[in-house]
Amino acid sequence: MKENVRVSFFQDHEEKLWDDFVDRSPQGTFFHLIGWKKVIEKTFGYRSCYLAAYDDCGICGCLPLFQVKNIICGNALISVPFGVTGGICADNSVAVNSLLHRAQELAEELGADYIELRQASPCGVDLPEKDLYVTFERELESDADKNMAAIPRKQRRMIRQGMKHDLVSSVNGKESIPLFYEIYAHSVHNLGTPVFPYKYFQCLMEIFEEKVRIHTVWHQETPVAAVLTFFYKNRVMPHYSGALKSYFHFAVNDFMYWELMKYGCEHGFTIFDFGRSKRGTGSFDFKRHWGFEPLPLPYQYSLHKQKEIPNVSPTNSKFKPFIALWKKLPLPIANIVGPHLIRYVP
Repeated sequence: MKENVRVSFFQDHEEKLWDDFVDRSPQGTFFHLIGWKKVIEKTFGYRSCYLAAYDDCGICGCLPLFQVKNIICGNALISVPFGVTGGICADNSVAVNSLLHRAQELAEELGADYIELRQASPCGVDLPEKDLYVTFERELESDADKNMAAIPRKQRRMIRQGMKHDLVSSVNGKESIPLFYEIYAHSVHNLGTPVFPYKYFQCLMEIFEEKVRIHTVWHQETPVAAVLTFFYKNRVMPHYSGALKSYFHFAVNDFMYWELMKYGCEHGFTIFDFGRSKRGTGSFDFKRHWGFEPLPLPYQYSLHKQKEIPNVSPTNSKFKPFIALWKKLPLPIANIVGPHLIRYVP
């Protein structure tokens, strides 16, 4: 193990070195890529504090951080905002501890209340953990019929119900953003959640290019559901989705995710990553119905000025009145105000 590890801030000219490290590291995720830094900076203006660990051979670890300061989060260093995962990605424990130590120093320098590390798996440091979130993933077979057979019978029936209604899907790039956004905004409003800025999805498409695609489900000539998906390494990662409530009886969501699974196996991807859910929610149950089992997401916290793990998720009872009120807002107003509010809950 190399002991001579040094940590410094990421420099723009090192973008390829950083991404090459993320690409080859088993812990490297889509959200560690420099593209995520560009999207978040360009859309939300958060200050980035990307730390890289180096040994004699080059980069041996990375920790993407953003400083988020507002009335809800306080003054926080988050890795990473709006990402399912993030946190420390490193080759060895020396790099892990060096990155954590420098992040803790930075938190003190910036007067931060806490550091949030959205680890996909434990990184070997002794920090408080939150067990609110889980993720769901499963291997994809190269044969679509085998993937269908692996889905529980009741869920297969829902997929076939969508097929019987003559639903079809299309796969597109940035030209589909307007249709996607309209459906997505409709869905999150029904959930009582502020919508992301339109610019955010434009940035995702422009910066990540072929790593982001939109699947749209159509009934005749009407778009009824859509999902924006990240494709990275061997993973298919549906990240933002929506469906028109008036078409739920057509099983549009079930059909949409099946079409995405089929697309993934046809294009050589081997993991379907159904993404993060909170325990005890509808999305948690929906993914279980597909035969996926929950896997823990060990989000870890280094507490500084704040003495207990923060809870800024919708499960916090303090937000229930706001969620109820938001659902009652007219959709056009919610679509104007929402993009200004979403930055407070990253």
